[in-house]
Amino acid sequence: MNSAKLMGKPVAILTTFILFSGIFSCKKEDAHVVKDPELFPSDVAVKWADMSLYIIRNAKYKSPTYSSRSLGYIGITMYESVVYADPSHRSLQGELNQLYSLPLPENNSSYHWPIVLNSGMQAILKFLYPTTTNISIDNEKSIDSLYDELLAENIKGLETEIVDRSENFGKSLAHAIIDWAKSDGGNEEFLHPFDTTFIFPSGDSYWVPPVKGQTITKYPLHPHWGENRTFSYANGQLPIPSIAAYSKDTSSEYYKMYYAIYNLSKNLTRTDKEIAAWWADDPTETFSPPGHSFNLATLAIEKTKPDLVKAAETYARVGMAVADAFICCWKTKYTYFNERPSTYIRSVIDTSWTPFWPEPPFPAFPSGHSTQSSATATVLTSLYGDDFSFTDNTHEGSLRFPFFEPMPARQYNSFWESAEETGYSRLLGGIHTQQDNIIGLGEGKKIGNNINNMLWKR
Repeated sequence: MNSAKLMGKPVAILTTFILFSGIFSCKKEDAHVVKDPELFPSDVAVKWADMSLYIIRNAKYKSPTYSSRSLGYIGITMYESVVYADPSHRSLQGELNQLYSLPLPENNSSYHWPIVLNSGMQAILKFLYPTTTNISIDNEKSIDSLYDELLAENIKGLETEIVDRSENFGKSLAHAIIDWAKSDGGNEEFLHPFDTTFIFPSGDSYWVPPVKGQTITKYPLHPHWGENRTFSYANGQLPIPSIAAYSKDTSSEYYKMYYAIYNLSKNLTRTDKEIAAWWADDPTETFSPPGHSFNLATLAIEKTKPDLVKAAETYARVGMAVADAFICCWKTKYTYFNERPSTYIRSVIDTSWTPFWPEPPFPAFPSGHSTQSSATATVLTSLYGDDFSFTDNTHEGSLRFPFFEPMPARQYNSFWESAEETGYSRLLGGIHTQQDNIIGLGEGKKIGNNINNMLWKR
């Protein structure tokens, strides 16, 4: 046999291996060097997170779907603005869905990372919440005021060249992320929350607009949101979970889960109602469910006092987790267009029944609250551990239905404990079944794990 042929195969294989190894191991940021990288405290990130929630709460259009998308881009802008401050971390360019490259800092140059983040955040918030359509001039002034305040605090003693370089880098990163965001399917969808041309399916098990709900609209919220691009490619590939078959038979699984909600609603305690109110996060009054999750990230940061890079990573993981959770959840919601408990219970069990909490304007299965809170618990537990007690002060002091008394803060022993209570609160409100809750919690965990499994570290 020809010895040249025998040797040709391993040589070709080795050559191919070397070529492909070079492609996958030499991402352009891996060989990049920043002069004297320095870690800073988390204060600047926390202040911008607070400002983000303030803007969301005061925006004209603030559906939970659009708010979740905003927090995804806010979080990734924070992270990419400071990632080069820590050589153990890596940029997510190439990891994020259809984001192939981002601007790089100048090689062997000095940057002040809080200034980079400050500049990037001013740009991304103004893009997500433009003055002309979604926030007032006063709210835009709030963004600019925080930017000016933080810039003044951080330029002391710095060379003008470093300040300018840092500001320009923050702006260039934000604008690259903005260009990427424009193609995700959700850009400016705050302008079109309800599809007035939507054709409702008819028949048993299908959702119908509530007689008395959170809004007066008779159209479903963002019926095409599930078609949007996810931050994690893996989350966009998750299969649609299965749903119980419709039945009026009193021995069926379907009947039993709706009857359980009917039975639960007849014996609600004051504590039950407080739980339902705490986690309602009505977007007309609050910064919505994803905003509540983003605030849990702030609580974890304030308790542990991490450096700026870990704080930014925390907001990035939570922001992208809730954003992907709403896309995946909405894809399932509009696949089945499943009815709320009120429809089934009034049709089959008790014609006079009403839920304790006003119904939201979209189908039930699975629970959006359960999905996004589970995704949040998954990423925060990965970063801060299973045994993490905290005080949730998100709505502390608010005067809210049904008691209109100042709400006290709530205590939790772990992020999972808060996520499970979030899901249960929707059962207490009478607007979800246990199936909606269990599937939501399970899907949210998959979504959060896919965010965790990105290559955050070198």
